[in-house]
Amino acid sequence: MKILMLNYEFPPIGGGAANAHRYLLQQYAGSSDLKVDVLTSAPKPGFFKETFTDNITIYKVGLHKKELHFWRKTEVIEWLFKARFHYRKLLRENDYDLAHAFFGFPTGWLCYRSANKLPYIISLRGSDVPGKNVRLKLDYKILAPVFRRIWKNAAALVACSQGLKDRALDFLPCASIDVIPNGVDLGRFGPAETPEKSETLRLLTVGRLSITKRVDMLIEAVEILHKDDLNVHLTILGSGALEQQLRQTISQKNLGDVVEMTGRIDPEEMPQLYRQSDILVSATMQEGMSNAMLEAMASGLPIITTRCEGTEELIADNGLVAEDANAEEIAKAIRILADDPQARKQMSIAARRRAEKFSWPNTAKQYILTYRPIACRKDNRPWN
Repeated sequence: MKILMLNYEFPPIGGGAANAHRYLLQQYAGSSDLKVDVLTSAPKPGFFKETFTDNITIYKVGLHKKELHFWRKTEVIEWLFKARFHYRKLLRENDYDLAHAFFGFPTGWLCYRSANKLPYIISLRGSDVPGKNVRLKLDYKILAPVFRRIWKNAAALVACSQGLKDRALDFLPCASIDVIPNGVDLGRFGPAETPEKSETLRLLTVGRLSITKRVDMLIEAVEILHKDDLNVHLTILGSGALEQQLRQTISQKNLGDVVEMTGRIDPEEMPQLYRQSDILVSATMQEGMSNAMLEAMASGLPIITTRCEGTEELIADNGLVAEDANAEEIAKAIRILADDPQARKQMSIAARRRAEKFSWPNTAKQYILTYRPIACRKDNRPWN
Protein backbone atom coordinates (compact mmCIF):
# COMPACT_ATOMS: atom_id res chain seq x y z
CA MET A 1 0.00 0.00 0.00
CA LYS A 2 1.04 3.55 -0.68
CA ILE A 3 -0.40 6.07 1.78
CA LEU A 4 -0.35 9.84 1.93
CA MET A 5 -0.59 11.02 5.54
CA LEU A 6 -1.42 14.60 6.49
CA ASN A 7 -0.99 16.36 9.80
CA TYR A 8 -0.69 20.11 10.18
CA GLU A 9 1.47 19.56 13.26
CA PHE A 10 4.42 17.23 13.73
CA PRO A 11 7.26 17.32 16.29
CA PRO A 12 8.62 19.73 17.33
CA ILE A 13 5.34 21.50 16.48
CA GLY A 14 2.20 20.50 18.35
CA GLY A 15 1.31 18.21 21.22
CA GLY A 16 -0.24 14.80 21.70
CA ALA A 17 -1.46 14.21 18.14
CA ALA A 18 1.92 15.20 16.71
CA ASN A 19 3.71 12.75 19.00
CA ALA A 20 1.16 10.02 18.30
CA HIS A 21 1.76 10.45 14.57
CA ARG A 22 5.51 10.06 15.03
CA TYR A 23 5.07 6.91 17.11
CA LEU A 24 2.78 5.46 14.44
CA LEU A 25 5.38 6.15 11.75
CA GLN A 26 7.99 4.36 13.84
CA GLN A 27 5.80 1.26 13.68
CA TYR A 28 5.54 1.54 9.89
CA ALA A 29 9.28 2.08 9.49
CA GLY A 30 11.00 -0.59 7.43
CA SER A 31 7.80 -2.31 6.30
CA SER A 32 8.41 -3.83 2.87
CA ASP A 33 4.76 -3.67 1.82
CA LEU A 34 4.00 -0.13 2.98
CA LYS A 35 5.21 3.20 1.59
CA VAL A 36 4.22 6.41 3.35
CA ASP A 37 4.54 10.06 2.38
CA VAL A 38 3.74 12.62 5.09
CA LEU A 39 2.74 16.23 4.47
CA THR A 40 3.09 18.39 7.56
CA SER A 41 4.58 21.69 8.79
CA ALA A 42 7.88 23.26 9.81
CA PRO A 43 8.36 26.26 12.13
CA LYS A 44 10.31 28.37 9.61
CA PRO A 45 9.44 29.36 6.02
CA GLY A 46 10.54 27.06 3.21
CA PHE A 47 9.75 23.59 1.95
CA PHE A 48 11.71 20.66 3.35
CA LYS A 49 11.98 17.01 2.41
CA GLU A 50 13.22 14.57 5.03
CA THR A 51 13.81 10.82 4.89
CA PHE A 52 12.31 9.28 8.02
CA THR A 53 13.19 5.72 6.90
CA ASP A 54 13.63 4.01 3.53
CA ASN A 55 9.86 3.65 3.15
CA ILE A 56 8.76 6.93 4.79
CA THR A 57 9.33 10.45 3.46
CA ILE A 58 8.24 13.61 5.27
CA TYR A 59 7.46 16.84 3.40
CA LYS A 60 7.33 19.93 5.61
CA VAL A 61 5.63 23.17 4.67
CA GLY A 62 7.41 26.00 6.45
CA LEU A 63 5.40 28.63 8.32
CA HIS A 64 5.93 31.87 10.19
CA LYS A 65 5.36 29.98 13.45
CA LYS A 66 5.41 32.10 16.59
CA GLU A 67 5.00 29.34 19.19
CA LEU A 68 5.56 25.60 18.74
CA HIS A 69 2.61 24.56 20.90
CA PHE A 70 0.01 27.16 20.02
CA TRP A 71 -1.69 27.75 16.66
CA ARG A 72 -2.82 31.21 15.70
CA LYS A 73 -5.66 31.23 13.18
CA THR A 74 -3.45 33.04 10.69
CA GLU A 75 -0.95 30.17 10.94
CA VAL A 76 -3.64 27.57 10.25
CA ILE A 77 -4.76 29.52 7.17
CA GLU A 78 -1.13 29.90 6.07
CA TRP A 79 -0.62 26.13 6.34
CA LEU A 80 -3.79 25.36 4.40
CA PHE A 81 -2.88 27.80 1.64
CA LYS A 82 0.70 26.56 1.26
CA ALA A 83 0.02 22.85 1.86
CA ARG A 84 -2.71 22.81 -0.79
CA PHE A 85 -0.14 23.33 -3.56
CA HIS A 86 2.17 20.58 -2.31
CA TYR A 87 -0.73 18.21 -1.63
CA ARG A 88 -1.95 18.50 -5.22
CA LYS A 89 1.61 18.06 -6.51
CA LEU A 90 2.02 14.85 -4.49
CA LEU A 91 -1.28 13.53 -5.85
CA ARG A 92 -0.18 14.21 -9.43
CA GLU A 93 3.18 12.54 -9.00
CA ASN A 94 2.15 9.46 -7.00
CA ASP A 95 -0.43 6.71 -7.22
CA TYR A 96 -1.63 6.58 -3.62
CA ASP A 97 -4.12 4.01 -2.35
CA LEU A 98 -5.58 6.36 0.27
CA ALA A 99 -4.97 9.45 2.36
CA HIS A 100 -4.88 9.42 6.15
CA ALA A 101 -5.54 12.78 7.79
CA PHE A 102 -4.80 13.52 11.42
CA PHE A 103 -7.52 16.01 12.46
CA GLY A 104 -10.76 16.50 10.55
CA PHE A 105 -9.79 20.15 10.14
CA PRO A 106 -7.69 21.71 8.75
CA THR A 107 -6.00 18.63 7.24
CA GLY A 108 -9.25 16.84 6.41
CA TRP A 109 -10.29 19.77 4.21
CA LEU A 110 -7.53 19.00 1.71
CA CYS A 111 -8.64 15.37 1.53
CA TYR A 112 -12.26 16.35 1.11
CA ARG A 113 -11.40 18.56 -1.87
CA SER A 114 -9.83 15.58 -3.68
CA ALA A 115 -12.26 12.88 -2.54
CA ASN A 116 -13.21 12.10 -6.15
CA LYS A 117 -9.58 11.12 -6.79
CA LEU A 118 -8.46 9.54 -3.54
CA PRO A 119 -10.38 7.97 -0.63
CA TYR A 120 -9.43 9.21 2.81
CA ILE A 121 -9.76 8.35 6.47
CA ILE A 122 -9.71 10.83 9.33
CA SER A 123 -8.22 10.38 12.79
CA LEU A 124 -10.28 12.57 15.10
CA ARG A 125 -7.93 13.82 17.80
CA GLY A 126 -9.86 16.14 20.12
CA SER A 127 -9.80 19.83 19.21
CA ASP A 128 -11.20 19.00 15.75
CA VAL A 129 -14.41 17.69 17.33
CA PRO A 130 -16.81 20.43 18.54
CA GLY A 131 -16.85 20.51 22.32
CA LYS A 132 -15.94 22.65 25.33
CA ASN A 133 -12.93 24.46 23.90
CA VAL A 134 -13.85 28.08 24.70
CA ARG A 135 -11.27 29.54 22.32
CA LEU A 136 -12.76 27.62 19.38
CA LYS A 137 -16.44 28.06 20.25
CA LEU A 138 -17.14 30.52 17.44
CA ASP A 139 -15.02 28.51 14.99
CA TYR A 140 -17.05 25.39 15.73
CA LYS A 141 -20.27 27.26 15.00
CA ILE A 142 -19.01 28.78 11.75
CA LEU A 143 -17.29 25.66 10.44
CA ALA A 144 -19.89 23.07 11.54
CA PRO A 145 -21.31 22.60 7.99
CA VAL A 146 -17.77 22.13 6.63
CA PHE A 147 -16.92 19.61 9.35
CA ARG A 148 -20.04 17.57 8.53
CA ARG A 149 -19.22 17.46 4.81
CA ILE A 150 -15.66 16.38 5.50
CA TRP A 151 -16.77 13.64 7.89
CA LYS A 152 -19.57 12.34 5.67
CA ASN A 153 -17.25 11.98 2.68
CA ALA A 154 -14.56 10.09 4.57
CA ALA A 155 -14.14 6.39 3.87
CA ALA A 156 -13.58 5.91 7.63
CA LEU A 157 -13.64 7.99 10.81
CA VAL A 158 -11.47 6.94 13.75
CA ALA A 159 -11.55 8.37 17.27
CA CYS A 160 -8.74 7.77 19.74
CA SER A 161 -11.11 7.07 22.66
CA GLN A 162 -14.69 6.06 23.32
CA GLY A 163 -15.31 9.41 24.98
CA LEU A 164 -14.18 11.27 21.87
CA LYS A 165 -16.38 9.03 19.75
CA ASP A 166 -19.35 9.91 21.95
CA ARG A 167 -18.60 13.63 21.59
CA ALA A 168 -18.33 13.22 17.82
CA LEU A 169 -21.67 11.40 17.70
CA ASP A 170 -23.30 14.28 19.59
CA PHE A 171 -22.16 16.46 16.70
CA LEU A 172 -23.01 14.01 13.87
CA PRO A 173 -25.26 11.19 15.15
CA CYS A 174 -25.37 9.39 11.80
CA ALA A 175 -21.59 8.95 11.62
CA SER A 176 -19.93 5.54 11.73
CA ILE A 177 -16.88 5.88 13.93
CA ASP A 178 -14.27 3.31 14.95
CA VAL A 179 -12.10 3.60 18.06
CA ILE A 180 -8.35 3.02 17.84
CA PRO A 181 -6.68 4.14 21.08
CA ASN A 182 -3.27 5.70 21.42
CA GLY A 183 -0.37 3.54 22.48
CA VAL A 184 2.61 4.08 24.74
CA ASP A 185 6.27 3.13 24.43
CA LEU A 186 6.47 0.57 27.23
CA GLY A 187 10.20 0.14 26.79
CA ARG A 188 10.99 3.82 27.06
CA PHE A 189 8.61 4.67 29.90
CA GLY A 190 8.85 2.54 33.01
CA PRO A 191 8.83 2.78 36.83
CA ALA A 192 11.98 3.68 38.71
CA GLU A 193 13.87 0.53 39.75
CA THR A 194 14.51 2.04 43.17
CA PRO A 195 11.94 4.76 43.88
CA GLU A 196 13.51 7.84 45.42
CA LYS A 197 12.13 8.48 48.90
CA SER A 198 10.97 12.00 49.55
CA GLU A 199 9.04 13.69 52.33
CA THR A 200 7.49 15.94 49.69
CA LEU A 201 4.58 14.66 47.60
CA ARG A 202 5.77 15.35 44.06
CA LEU A 203 2.98 16.20 41.65
CA LEU A 204 3.47 16.50 37.90
CA THR A 205 1.25 17.88 35.14
CA VAL A 206 2.19 17.69 31.47
CA GLY A 207 0.68 19.42 28.45
CA ARG A 208 0.11 22.58 26.47
CA LEU A 209 -0.60 25.59 28.65
CA SER A 210 -3.99 26.38 27.17
CA ILE A 211 -7.42 27.25 28.53
CA THR A 212 -8.70 23.68 28.15
CA LYS A 213 -5.96 22.28 30.44
CA ARG A 214 -7.11 24.42 33.41
CA VAL A 215 -3.66 24.47 34.98
CA ASP A 216 -4.77 27.42 37.11
CA MET A 217 -7.13 24.99 38.86
CA LEU A 218 -4.19 22.75 39.76
CA ILE A 219 -2.27 25.73 41.13
CA GLU A 220 -5.28 26.63 43.28
CA ALA A 221 -5.53 23.03 44.53
CA VAL A 222 -1.87 23.08 45.54
CA GLU A 223 -2.42 26.41 47.29
CA ILE A 224 -5.22 24.82 49.35
CA LEU A 225 -2.98 21.90 50.34
CA HIS A 226 -0.03 24.17 51.09
CA LYS A 227 -2.16 26.26 53.43
CA ASP A 228 -3.21 23.01 55.13
CA ASP A 229 0.50 22.30 55.74
CA LEU A 230 0.77 19.39 53.32
CA ASN A 231 4.34 19.08 52.05
CA VAL A 232 3.60 19.14 48.32
CA HIS A 233 5.35 20.30 45.16
CA LEU A 234 3.84 20.72 41.69
CA THR A 235 5.92 20.68 38.50
CA ILE A 236 4.18 22.17 35.46
CA LEU A 237 5.80 20.81 32.33
CA GLY A 238 5.01 22.40 28.99
CA SER A 239 4.62 25.70 27.23
CA GLY A 240 1.83 27.58 25.52
CA ALA A 241 -0.21 30.73 25.30
CA LEU A 242 -0.90 30.97 29.05
CA GLU A 243 2.66 30.47 30.28
CA GLN A 244 3.32 34.06 31.30
CA GLN A 245 -0.12 34.42 32.90
CA LEU A 246 0.41 31.27 34.97
CA ARG A 247 3.85 32.45 36.09
CA GLN A 248 2.25 35.67 37.31
CA THR A 249 -0.41 33.70 39.19
CA ILE A 250 2.25 31.65 40.97
CA SER A 251 4.12 34.82 41.91
CA GLN A 252 1.00 36.63 43.14
CA LYS A 253 0.07 33.65 45.33
CA ASN A 254 3.64 33.41 46.70
CA LEU A 255 3.85 29.78 45.60
CA GLY A 256 7.28 29.97 43.97
CA ASP A 257 8.67 27.41 46.44
CA VAL A 258 5.95 24.82 45.81
CA VAL A 259 5.03 25.28 42.13
CA GLU A 260 7.67 25.06 39.40
CA MET A 261 7.22 25.79 35.71
CA THR A 262 9.82 24.17 33.45
CA GLY A 263 8.68 25.36 30.04
CA ARG A 264 9.21 22.98 27.14
CA ILE A 265 11.41 19.99 27.97
CA ASP A 266 13.49 17.87 25.59
CA PRO A 267 11.49 14.67 24.93
CA GLU A 268 14.55 12.61 25.90
CA GLU A 269 14.23 13.90 29.47
CA MET A 270 10.60 12.88 29.89
CA PRO A 271 11.03 9.29 31.15
CA GLN A 272 13.25 10.43 34.02
CA LEU A 273 10.90 13.28 34.94
CA TYR A 274 8.02 10.84 35.27
CA ARG A 275 10.14 8.52 37.42
CA GLN A 276 11.03 11.41 39.73
CA SER A 277 7.34 12.15 40.40
CA ASP A 278 4.72 10.55 42.65
CA ILE A 279 1.39 11.43 40.98
CA LEU A 280 0.31 12.83 37.62
CA VAL A 281 -2.44 15.44 38.05
CA SER A 282 -4.68 16.88 35.35
CA ALA A 283 -7.63 19.27 35.26
CA THR A 284 -8.21 19.12 31.51
CA MET A 285 -11.76 19.73 30.31
CA GLN A 286 -11.39 17.71 27.11
CA GLU A 287 -8.95 15.34 25.45
CA GLY A 288 -8.85 12.74 22.75
CA MET A 289 -6.81 10.28 24.75
CA SER A 290 -4.05 11.74 26.90
CA ASN A 291 -0.55 10.65 25.88
CA ALA A 292 0.75 12.16 29.12
CA MET A 293 -1.54 9.94 31.17
CA LEU A 294 -0.42 6.85 29.25
CA GLU A 295 3.25 7.73 29.69
CA ALA A 296 2.73 8.42 33.40
CA MET A 297 0.88 5.13 33.84
CA ALA A 298 3.66 3.23 32.08
CA SER A 299 6.04 4.97 34.50
CA GLY A 300 4.01 3.68 37.46
CA LEU A 301 2.31 6.94 38.44
CA PRO A 302 -1.20 7.05 39.89
CA ILE A 303 -3.45 9.53 38.05
CA ILE A 304 -5.66 12.24 39.52
CA THR A 305 -7.80 13.92 36.89
CA THR A 306 -11.06 15.63 36.16
CA ARG A 307 -13.53 13.78 33.94
CA CYS A 308 -12.64 13.95 30.25
CA GLU A 309 -12.51 11.74 27.18
CA GLY A 310 -10.27 8.72 27.63
CA THR A 311 -10.73 8.38 31.39
CA GLU A 312 -13.05 5.39 30.92
CA GLU A 313 -10.27 3.45 29.21
CA LEU A 314 -7.39 4.75 31.31
CA ILE A 315 -8.54 5.18 34.89
CA ALA A 316 -9.84 2.38 37.11
CA ASP A 317 -7.87 1.08 40.10
CA ASN A 318 -4.88 3.21 39.13
CA GLY A 319 -6.20 6.66 40.01
CA LEU A 320 -8.98 8.97 41.08
CA VAL A 321 -11.36 11.03 38.94
CA ALA A 322 -12.76 14.27 40.38
CA GLU A 323 -16.31 14.34 39.02
CA ASP A 324 -16.74 18.00 40.02
CA ALA A 325 -14.09 20.02 38.24
CA ASN A 326 -12.91 22.43 40.91
CA ALA A 327 -9.78 22.99 42.96
CA GLU A 328 -11.35 21.74 46.20
CA GLU A 329 -12.21 18.33 44.71
CA ILE A 330 -8.76 17.96 43.18
CA ALA A 331 -7.14 18.91 46.48
CA LYS A 332 -9.34 16.37 48.27
CA ALA A 333 -8.23 13.61 45.88
CA ILE A 334 -4.57 14.54 46.32
CA ARG A 335 -5.02 14.51 50.10
CA ILE A 336 -6.51 11.00 49.96
CA LEU A 337 -3.41 9.62 48.27
CA ALA A 338 -1.05 11.73 50.37
CA ASP A 339 -2.50 10.19 53.54
CA ASP A 340 -2.36 6.62 52.21
CA PRO A 341 1.09 5.61 50.87
CA GLN A 342 -0.05 1.99 50.57
CA ALA A 343 -2.90 2.97 48.25
CA ARG A 344 -0.42 4.97 46.15
CA LYS A 345 1.82 1.93 45.89
CA GLN A 346 -1.07 -0.30 44.80
CA MET A 347 -2.19 2.28 42.25
CA SER A 348 1.36 2.51 40.93
CA ILE A 349 1.41 -1.22 40.22
CA ALA A 350 -2.08 -1.06 38.69
CA ALA A 351 -1.06 1.90 36.52
CA ARG A 352 1.80 0.02 34.86
CA ARG A 353 -0.37 -3.07 34.43
CA ARG A 354 -3.11 -1.03 32.76
CA ALA A 355 -0.65 0.80 30.50
CA GLU A 356 0.53 -2.56 29.16
CA LYS A 357 -2.84 -2.90 27.39
CA PHE A 358 -1.93 0.04 25.15
CA SER A 359 0.89 -0.43 22.66
CA TRP A 360 1.85 1.35 19.46
CA PRO A 361 2.33 -1.97 17.58
CA ASN A 362 -1.31 -2.81 18.31
CA THR A 363 -2.45 0.70 17.31
CA ALA A 364 -0.52 0.43 14.04
CA LYS A 365 -2.00 -3.01 13.35
CA GLN A 366 -5.54 -1.70 13.83
CA TYR A 367 -4.89 1.15 11.39
CA ILE A 368 -3.52 -1.29 8.79
CA LEU A 369 -6.73 -3.31 9.13
CA THR A 370 -8.67 -0.07 8.51
CA TYR A 371 -6.57 0.81 5.45
CA ARG A 372 -6.80 -2.52 3.62
CA PRO A 373 -10.47 -2.69 2.58
CA ILE A 374 -10.37 0.98 1.52
CA ALA A 375 -7.27 0.44 -0.61
CA CYS A 376 -8.79 -2.70 -2.15
CA ARG A 377 -11.91 -0.87 -3.33
CA LYS A 378 -10.07 2.27 -4.41
CA ASP A 379 -11.55 2.15 -7.90
CA ASN A 380 -15.04 1.51 -6.58
CA ARG A 381 -15.68 4.55 -4.34
CA PRO A 382 -19.07 3.58 -2.83
CA TRP A 383 -18.70 6.34 -0.23
CA ASN A 384 -19.32 9.16 -2.74
